[in-house]
Amino acid sequence: MKRLTEIEIQNALSSLEGWKMVKDGIVKSFVFKSFKDALASMNRIGEVAEEINHHPEWFNVYNKLDIRLSTHDIGGITQLDIDLAKAIEEIVKG
Repeated sequence: MKRLTEIEIQNALSSLEGWKMVKDGIVKSFVFKSFKDALASMNRIGEVAEEINHHPEWFNVYNKLDIRLSTHDIGGITQLDIDLAKAIEEIVKG
């Protein structure tokens, strides 16, 4: 797996609303109707992450969920991060 260039990342993020590039990762914050809705989405995201063996960093308080994706063994952003971000978008949009 290769680390994406900044141009490749920006091109990929152009189709992912709200995702932003930060140092060695991509991030997005989500707000749900309730904690129950946030937790349900986290569970569904967790299932997908486990299937592809690529796990997000996340922080949850009540109905808010902050997600950071990065491929740690590469030290940056790879196609796995972009693919997981796309899957997360589908899950959250439900």
